[in-house]
Amino acid sequence: MSETALPKEEAQPVVDTPAQPPVAPAARRGNGLALLALLLGAAGAAAGGWGVWQVRNLQANHQQQTGQLQDLGNQAQSLKLSEQQLASRLDQLPGAGELEERRRLVTQLQGDQQRLSQRLESVLGASRKDWRLAEAEHLLRLASLRLSALQDITSALALVQGADDILREQNDPGSFAAREQVAKSLAALRSTEQPDRTGLFLELGALRDQTRQLNELAPEYKDRGDSLLGLTADGDGASRWAVWWDEISRYIRIDFNANKNVRPLLAGESLMQVRLALSLALEQAQWAALNGQAGVYTQALTEARDVLTGSFNPDNPQSKVMIERLAELSKQPVTVVTPDLAGTLAAVQAYLERRHVEIETPVSPSVTPVEGTSP
Repeated sequence: MSETALPKEEAQPVVDTPAQPPVAPAARRGNGLALLALLLGAAGAAAGGWGVWQVRNLQANHQQQTGQLQDLGNQAQSLKLSEQQLASRLDQLPGAGELEERRRLVTQLQGDQQRLSQRLESVLGASRKDWRLAEAEHLLRLASLRLSALQDITSALALVQGADDILREQNDPGSFAAREQVAKSLAALRSTEQPDRTGLFLELGALRDQTRQLNELAPEYKDRGDSLLGLTADGDGASRWAVWWDEISRYIRIDFNANKNVRPLLAGESLMQVRLALSLALEQAQWAALNGQAGVYTQALTEARDVLTGSFNPDNPQSKVMIERLAELSKQPVTVVTPDLAGTLAAVQAYLERRHVEIETPVSPSVTPVEGTSP
């Protein structure tokens, strides 16, 4: 051990002599301490900021919880008030026995209302049927009026058919007698022919238009050349005798059929008067055809034929065709014997009276138990 210690002691002075100027390591140690102090300051500042933030957060949470507690207190107060109101209402409610009695009364009232609604529906249904039957009676009245005033078979048939449809809708055995009379009236109306008054009126109007084209009984003589005396006239003009012959030849005619009656020619004004008389006769026939006046219709057509045969040439095709057509139109009926609907109307009215007697019963709903009670 002594040997080992000696070299160390000998080497110790050799090491200490060159290590006199180590100044740089001391400066480096000072810088490290300063850096460590800065880091410790920054960490302390961060810890302080974090602590401040935690304190503010805790304060905000405390305020929020305080507000929530206040809201909960308000809600508890409102619930307490509601509980008090409910308690007061419960105190005002009736007991179990009274509630059972009211429930029984409500059930009875509902039953009475149901019975009343059923009776009301039956009354309304009967009134609707009465309205329909009144409509059938009105249709029969209109049909009778159309037959008596206008002799309109077609309209009366449609009206009576409508009344029969209404009676069939009722499906009532008591309406058998009324429907029987309506069926008889329908059969009578269907077997009656409706005169075509409109067609007669229009055809007579067409004949009136043709009266303007009718000519006189015989054509007027018109000189197409010189007369016989004009051939012997001197000079280049007509002589006095030729002028006289031309004038008198208009009123003289020669008929080689002497066995026929010779009638005078119609002048211009006379022809207009005859045409006017014929037109008036046809117009009168038109009026009679529309109004169903058979006597006036036949008389007017007879006068028109007399005017045609007495004042116009019967051999003229227009006059001949018109006379033949007037003879055919005089055979057309303008009036018709209409069936009487008084019996049918009386049968329907009797059925309505019987129905009213059967339906009119007093209605007395039993609602007395409900009227004496009060909720």
